[in-house]
Amino acid sequence: MKFLFLQGIIVLIAGVVITLLILFPLTEGRAARLDLIQIYLDFFILYIYSGSFPFFDILYRLYKLLENSKQNELYSQSTLNHVKRIKIQLRILTGLIFGACVYIALFHHPEDDPAGFIGLSILMMIMSFTLSFIVSFFEKKLHLRRY
Repeated sequence: MKFLFLQGIIVLIAGVVITLLILFPLTEGRAARLDLIQIYLDFFILYIYSGSFPFFDILYRLYKLLENSKQNELYSQSTLNHVKRIKIQLRILTGLIFGACVYIALFHHPEDDPAGFIGLSILMMIMSFTLSFIVSFFEKKLHLRRY
């Protein structure tokens, strides 16, 4: 029952993030002077969309880990592969967030203040990098337990 609840939370998170990815560009400041096609072809919006692939892969892998746990296959090769992939995707996500931070710092509008975005980006980079180390530790424990 608890695995089903956690899987439901993962699906809910994915739904909320997809909704935000669709609706955010319409409310973003530059969207006022762009038509619908130009909004979704903006470089930064496309960068955010491409950066969402590792995030959704992480959610998928977490969902599959819960499936393995439900079937008492926590120490299987499949679980180890999912954990390795989550670690890699977290590090990719950290790099993509850093790239977005640099882009905003260099190319923001002179009247805009990028400090809030950069501050949140730094916080998200710290969180995803820390999570990658936690997952790496978990991967080593799984690997040792398996052999």
